[in-house]
Amino acid sequence: MRAEKEFLLAEVNTQLDKSDYVFLTNYSRITVEETEELRASLSEFDAEFHVVKNSILNVAAKTRDLPEMGDWLTGPTAIIVGGNNPSGVAKVLGKFFKDKEKVELKGGALNERLLNAEEIEALSKLPSLDVLRAQLMGLLNTPAQSFVSVLNAVPVSVLNLLKAKEEQGDS
Repeated sequence: MRAEKEFLLAEVNTQLDKSDYVFLTNYSRITVEETEELRASLSEFDAEFHVVKNSILNVAAKTRDLPEMGDWLTGPTAIIVGGNNPSGVAKVLGKFFKDKEKVELKGGALNERLLNAEEIEALSKLPSLDVLRAQLMGLLNTPAQSFVSVLNAVPVSVLNLLKAKEEQGDS
């Protein structure tokens, strides 16, 4: 392999090391300004947008045991990688592609699972990691609150009974 290709392969591998996911997109019809806008939106999730050569990405994917993405490696291809919140990144991509109406997701991989564009869209509709954590804490907290309420009900009932008895004696 020529030195130039080895350098490009090392660059793509460096990018793929940044996360457990990679999303592929066609970037042919977006402007430089729109690309910068997308990169700024992705940076909130520590994700990055990189243009890559299909042949180099294909070689890198095979050396990393990623699923076969050959069907998507046609035409101009960019990868989105980085950060630890694929759902949040998918939300950013979905909103950007919907607003611009000229960019399309080709597909991607999450861990070692191949994702098509529809599955990435479904991923974008999941709640964020922080919301999921809050929901889990709420679920874990509910039984404890119920238990405390039950324990508290007995003394409250006794107090209400004594108060009623006292009021009955006063009349």
